[in-house]
Amino acid sequence: MSRMLIPVVVLVALVAFAIFGDRPQPRADLTFINSSEVNTLDPQRMSWMHDLRTARLLFEGLVKNDVLSDDFTIVPGVAESWELSEDARTYTFHIRTDAKWSNGKPVTAHDFVFSWRRAMLPDLVSDYVAMFMNIEGAQAFYDWRQQQLDAFVDQDFEDEDQQRDAAFALWELTKSTFDEMVGLEAIDDRTLIVTLERPVPYFMELCAFTVFAPVYEPLVAQYERPDPITARLVRRPGWTKGGVLISNGPFELTSWRFKRDMRMEQNPHYWDRDSIAIRSVSIPSISDPNAGVLAYQTGSIDWISDVTSPYRGDMVAQKLQFLEEHKERVEELRALGYDQFSITRMLPQDPRAHTHAVSSFGTYFYNFNTKPRLPDGRENPFADARVRRAFAMCIDKPAIAREIRRLGEPSAHTLIPPGSIGGYTSPKGLPNIGDAANEEERQAIIARSKALLEEANFPDDFVVDLAFNKDAGHDLIAQAIAKSWQKSLGVQTSLSQKEIKIFREDLKNKQYMTARAGWFGDYGDPTTFLDINHSKDGNNDRAYNNPIYDQLLADAADELDPLKRMTLLSEAERIIMEEDLPMVPIFHYATIYMFDAHKLTGLSTHPRTKQNAFLIDMLGDGVGPDQPRPMNPEKIKAPQQTAQGATP
Repeated sequence: MSRMLIPVVVLVALVAFAIFGDRPQPRADLTFINSSEVNTLDPQRMSWMHDLRTARLLFEGLVKNDVLSDDFTIVPGVAESWELSEDARTYTFHIRTDAKWSNGKPVTAHDFVFSWRRAMLPDLVSDYVAMFMNIEGAQAFYDWRQQQLDAFVDQDFEDEDQQRDAAFALWELTKSTFDEMVGLEAIDDRTLIVTLERPVPYFMELCAFTVFAPVYEPLVAQYERPDPITARLVRRPGWTKGGVLISNGPFELTSWRFKRDMRMEQNPHYWDRDSIAIRSVSIPSISDPNAGVLAYQTGSIDWISDVTSPYRGDMVAQKLQFLEEHKERVEELRALGYDQFSITRMLPQDPRAHTHAVSSFGTYFYNFNTKPRLPDGRENPFADARVRRAFAMCIDKPAIAREIRRLGEPSAHTLIPPGSIGGYTSPKGLPNIGDAANEEERQAIIARSKALLEEANFPDDFVVDLAFNKDAGHDLIAQAIAKSWQKSLGVQTSLSQKEIKIFREDLKNKQYMTARAGWFGDYGDPTTFLDINHSKDGNNDRAYNNPIYDQLLADAADELDPLKRMTLLSEAERIIMEEDLPMVPIFHYATIYMFDAHKLTGLSTHPRTKQNAFLIDMLGDGVGPDQPRPMNPEKIKAPQQTAQGATP
């Protein structure tokens, strides 16, 4: 070959690789937009809802929630059965014989011991480590490991080799100490015994939470090694890549192109694969909410899991108009017990009907950094609860819900959505200027707030910084809050809009003054909300620390009487909502979905909003506007009753 032709051949080869090496894959059976770019596919390190939503496609725990049932009942997962001891402290789980990893290897009880141990290590810094502290000896083990790590860095070693050997020796000691201290034991491959410190009424709900899902030890262990300098276990994320990750859920990850897309194919070894109606899932990375809606309207997307476009209030209004046009039929179907998705499916097709607002088990709030000093070293006025109460009372919450959100969401006085948990009574919360019956009452609230600031010696020239991430209308809410504080308290504010990753890091590191936040409950108990304000909880982004509050949570954990336990938890919420205010609740969420109910089934209307995408069934298209599709009675679910009321 002529030397002159070699560069041409190389160039042609490179072009061919670029064209054919990145050839579009076939359309997946289900294509949906997640609410944000996935942060991690490591179950024990997850915290954000979009990560958990994705992980439920890939991983399965001992049990799971029946998300299409009215009561979110617990059903078998990897464990086909279980028993609870008479003292309600020891669970014995029996692993099914057909539970397998995506490589065909069996899922065993030992996989759960390995995975849960990862979550209990201080090395991991798991946001949900407190959940695992319910297990006997877990807290003692956690403290022991931390003490050993602290002592290690204070030692003097002769050379690097000795230090490295000592780090590995400590890791081996840690594993054996875990087996001795913690009430978690794999009797054999199919039997897992879990002993709790005390009875935990919602422990099975925790087992259904994705953070408790297993990971494949032979793979994950290759990416974890003790650091020779600190002895901490260092984790590299390479095992979560597409084509590398080994999972045990309905799907396996075939590709993950960061900020481009994620694709999954049905796991051929999943024990319940015959119940899965779709064979492939694609999750494109579309960060712009307007682009996401456009992609849906052009037919590229089947489901948007969380519509955040600024005009979604108009979309909800259009859906309400559509329902009003079919009022008689809607009322007839509601009387028969159909949920809103089924009602929409039994009405004529109309693009306006593709918007679905569902009351959610979550609350939007603003954090106050309660540390004594701000990130820049100045004294922090928000370390004083009186200041936090004053600012909390002077936010016009109803106006934010009514004029900015426009989704029918109720303004919030509590962290836990009232009426969302059976047997639990919410506190009243603080009065709010937006709820004042008249101007005289409004001025009285403002006067009370100013008096609190004066008592706390709040600086006259202090400028409050409001931090929030881009998109989803957080800027409009921040502007409204700033306007309320300026008008009512005469306080100047500075708005700090940040990229989502920087914003998240600042929250975790307490590098903010006030910051927007939100929380969705992970399980059906008040502690799913209250625990995030415990002084040692990984999700306590406020650095809030009140021994009385912590003790109430501890007392509730020891209380066996359900009524007394709920009373203790209600008092704990009263403290943070009426006295200490480490955060100020703004409104209780509604989640906005976008999908064609004539084509897609399997999504839940339950306010827990724990959607399992593997339950989705794509019914196909071709149904005309005057030809409502016949319903499968097995897929019809009753409407959910929530404190927020009906949403379109």
